[in-house]
Amino acid sequence: MKEHIVDPKGTMVIECEAKGNPHPIFSWRRNGKYFNVARDSQVSMRRRSGTLDIYARNNPEKYEAEYQCIASNQYGAAYSHKIILQLYRPPVWPREIVEPVVVSAGLPLVLSCDPPPGPPKPETYWMSSSFPTMQPVRQDRRVSMGVSGDLYFSNVLFNDSVVDYCCNARFPYKNVIQQKMPVVVKVLTSECLTGIFWLFFSKARAVVEAAPTWLSPTGSSSSILVLQGEELLLECIAAGMPTPHITWAKDGEDLQVTSRMKVKNFNKMIQIPKASFEDAGEYTCTAKNRLGYAEHTITVRVKATPFWLEKPTNLILAPEENGRLVCRADGAPRPTISWFINGEPIETATPLPNRQVSGETLIFRSVTTENTAVYQCNASNQYGYLLANAFINVLHATPRILGARNEFIKVTEGSRTFLDCQYFGSPVPELRWSKYGQGNLEGNRFKTHSNGTLEIKHIKIEDQGTYVCVVSNIAGRDEDQVRVEVKEPILIVTRPQSMKVMRASDVRLECGVKADVTTPITTTWLKNKKHLTLGWRISMDESNLVITNVNTGDEGNYTCVIKSELEQKSASAHLMVMDRPNPPTNLELSDPYERTVRLSWIPGDSNHSPITEFLVQYDDDDWLPGKWRNLSTYPGNLNSVILHLIPFTYYEFRVIAINEIGASRPSRPSKRFQTSGARSEEANPWLIVFHCVFYYPGMLLVHWLCV
Repeated sequence: MKEHIVDPKGTMVIECEAKGNPHPIFSWRRNGKYFNVARDSQVSMRRRSGTLDIYARNNPEKYEAEYQCIASNQYGAAYSHKIILQLYRPPVWPREIVEPVVVSAGLPLVLSCDPPPGPPKPETYWMSSSFPTMQPVRQDRRVSMGVSGDLYFSNVLFNDSVVDYCCNARFPYKNVIQQKMPVVVKVLTSECLTGIFWLFFSKARAVVEAAPTWLSPTGSSSSILVLQGEELLLECIAAGMPTPHITWAKDGEDLQVTSRMKVKNFNKMIQIPKASFEDAGEYTCTAKNRLGYAEHTITVRVKATPFWLEKPTNLILAPEENGRLVCRADGAPRPTISWFINGEPIETATPLPNRQVSGETLIFRSVTTENTAVYQCNASNQYGYLLANAFINVLHATPRILGARNEFIKVTEGSRTFLDCQYFGSPVPELRWSKYGQGNLEGNRFKTHSNGTLEIKHIKIEDQGTYVCVVSNIAGRDEDQVRVEVKEPILIVTRPQSMKVMRASDVRLECGVKADVTTPITTTWLKNKKHLTLGWRISMDESNLVITNVNTGDEGNYTCVIKSELEQKSASAHLMVMDRPNPPTNLELSDPYERTVRLSWIPGDSNHSPITEFLVQYDDDDWLPGKWRNLSTYPGNLNSVILHLIPFTYYEFRVIAINEIGASRPSRPSKRFQTSGARSEEANPWLIVFHCVFYYPGMLLVHWLCV
């Protein structure tokens, strides 16, 4: 039964729609009795609909009731599920004088919330009015909110007395938040009780310890009944000092937490969002501290509202035919099946000798037009019910082929072909397919489906022709024909080949095609699954693709697509463009020595042609920089080498990568590097006598003598 919450300040709407031929007439029941909508000035029914609009400006409470919609025409009546209309009432928390709560430190405390009930049920939370702002109450193993909305203290401490506590409730229908009057908690310590200063040090901070006892639920056992698919909440909140630890067991063994359940509220709650029968059993929660323990056993029973195993479906029967309606449902407990005819219990309906109830089945033998009606199946147990409508229509109808007539279709040889012949008639007509009206097509490559469609597998050229569909029963016959033309399929006889080419060369991707001469075809090319734009450099020669002066941007997957009105074929190839390598990057100098240094670099992309060697060049001219000279070449698998240099020289280096296509552009120069002097055994004499002769301005001749 569905609850429908409405705001009485506006228009209250209860929807009901149904189809039928003739269009149905709508009526309503309220609390099980006929509801005369026309005589109620505050209620109207929409045109060609059963939807009610209720304008309850006066006394809206009288419309809180159980409603059921009925749609009927000359063939019968269908009934909706029952709807309970509930009015939304603004929540009002009664103003009350709340006396302060006085409690001794170490004892348990429960602050009740008791919000207005709704509907729907509100969400509750607790705030503390600690200066200067309102703050949510901090919850932990000692302090937590229960399912009821009450705030539980396993034991109170002196710090709990410094705030006021406010219970807040949020009502989701209008998103309204209401607040209960705050409650003041005063915690008494031993100092307060004795009034003696020295006791404050000896006893004030010590509280009376206690073994665990239960705050919720109370006692040693309780039980919960939950419906299958609904939320199951198991809660155990204990008092005690020190604060008890909570553990859970099921049927005598430690509870195995599965993905279907959640442990919440500091182990005080087990939540199962959708309960199932396997969740039934005995759950034991244990609260334990160093002074002892307490146990509570919750017996969980899982029941189920009825659910369908097989719903009754509409039937169209010819006179003298047999039929049956099946109504199978299950639940816990198992539901009772009841049958109705146009909303009236079958036991009180006009008896018919050809109608019989047999358990979950309503049987009809040799039907007549008197059996035409809407039948309801009701499956109910103490937790709910199901209602299904099924229309039995007894009629005598000449066969009629539905849909387009005299179709002409073209198909491709080898394809699977379907010829449609949808039909109607009562009694159910016999159907026969033939070619040119001769024989009966069935078996091998031909199959007739229950809806009248003829399936031809791997159709051949010789299968083309005219196919005739004939439907017949005792009331007459009807026929239609379909003309079929079979075309040769598209064949790609020359497929494009993947290739690796050098930049600036020309490429031809071939796509040779064979197709039915009477079937026009179009050829398009795709690059990387996108349509390729043709131009002066990229063109088509018949169905082949020609690319001149290839560059690296032409690299990719190419697909030729051949399309006709019947089918589409495609073939693909990959084009790889080879080019000179990209220049090396990130030149670094390391391990400097007197006349050596290590040069490292990151090779650039080889552009599909392996790098065979690296050429290292240097520039050592401070007066005329930019004059690069070759230093040495190294194998293509190296990216770090030791360079041998001459002393007292400033160097810059660059690297060029080489493959079979050519040399890359030079890399960016390295940082400058200066070699130091030669080793001692190779050093110049340490004492030199110079003799200089000036030949003419701008020229000096120097002689030296080693001493």
